[in-house]
Amino acid sequence: MDSTTLRCAIFVLATLIFTFISRRALQNPRAHGFYRYFAFIGITSLVLHNQPAWFEQPFSALHCLSWLLLAISIALVTHGVILLIRYGGQSSRPASPENLAFENTQHLVVNGLYRYIRHPMYAALLLLAWGAFLKRVDVFTIVVICVVTLAIYLTAKVEEQENIAFWGDDYVKYKLSSRMFIPFIL
Repeated sequence: MDSTTLRCAIFVLATLIFTFISRRALQNPRAHGFYRYFAFIGITSLVLHNQPAWFEQPFSALHCLSWLLLAISIALVTHGVILLIRYGGQSSRPASPENLAFENTQHLVVNGLYRYIRHPMYAALLLLAWGAFLKRVDVFTIVVICVVTLAIYLTAKVEEQENIAFWGDDYVKYKLSSRMFIPFIL
């Protein structure tokens, strides 16, 4: 099996897995998981499409920037998950049956990185996507990175509406004191 066929097979398998995991969210375009699904598919496309170029000139300026974004992505998701486990707790959200169990935190987490940004794990996905994109820039990857960026933004916006419905004024106040993805900026 050549590398292109293998990458296509991995893409199909990953798509099937993401589709299974997101099956409930895909039935409801008002659920944040609906948009997140397309972000995951796009990121998978970027990683697999650019895989042959990942280690070509690994110390070029673009690749160094890519490695930095990928490293920050890992740090963000790790820190975000630790904080959710430590401070979030679990709760039931009958109004959001599409959510995966770990998403249903009982407490609004405003500690650590969450003090500054509301969506560190979506920020991690953005950085992962942009890091993968920078490995090889072509027309395909430009289109895909635009779609992924939009999908992650829509995921965050829809999730914020869900959070307002669940936490009410506490979440509205939290939105005013934090940024969406980048501390002090965006």
